[in-house]
Amino acid sequence: MLACLAMPIDQVSEVPPDHLFDPVTARAEHLTPGEPRVLSKKEELARDKALRPDVHVSDADLARWSTPSRAARARRLASRAPQSDPVLWPGERIEPVTTLFNIWTHEALPILPGEGHAIDGRFHSFLRDHFTNQATHMDVRLIDVLRRVAGKFSARRIEVVSGYRSPKYNLMLRKKGHQVARHSQHMEGHAVDFRIRGVATRQVLHYVRSLHMGGVGFYPHSQFVHSDTGPVRYWTGS
Repeated sequence: MLACLAMPIDQVSEVPPDHLFDPVTARAEHLTPGEPRVLSKKEELARDKALRPDVHVSDADLARWSTPSRAARARRLASRAPQSDPVLWPGERIEPVTTLFNIWTHEALPILPGEGHAIDGRFHSFLRDHFTNQATHMDVRLIDVLRRVAGKFSARRIEVVSGYRSPKYNLMLRKKGHQVARHSQHMEGHAVDFRIRGVATRQVLHYVRSLHMGGVGFYPHSQFVHSDTGPVRYWTGS
């Protein structure tokens, strides 16, 4: 020690900066995660197998789920609330009672069995005025008329000729000479005009009249039937 002090200052060897101990750097190196070990192909296969979900479904299971027993189906139907949406079994498809087709907008609206009031909102929009694109709250009793007609004639498709009619469109039709009432039930959202391809219009007319749901109009030249929920009355147009 005394010898070092006796040496000239320029002869004291200096320690290089990179050899100095830095506790912050040393701690960072200690906390740095190491490099992951490269797995062999055999180890990769074993890992993938362990992480793969264990799903084994036999053909017998699929057959049993897709065709439930009558007792199971009865229990499921009994547990359903009235007017609730239809419930599907795995692999089961619900066939619509019928499908409404709007001849103006080319839109289709399937009516499903047991659908209840879930169809109401779509029904209002489906029967909107195609001329002004305006919609109104249609009388949902018209859905029941269409359901009954479809069941009577096994109609998979019903063509809708007219639903809601705005005052503007109704006035335009009157000015063009069409047989349109000044205060039409269409303007109130209480009427629908429809036809069924392959079924005589007169046959549809007689059945709708037998329902006594309201007014029924017969248009043999245009080949459609008018049904509304107003007072019971009958007429023939063109």
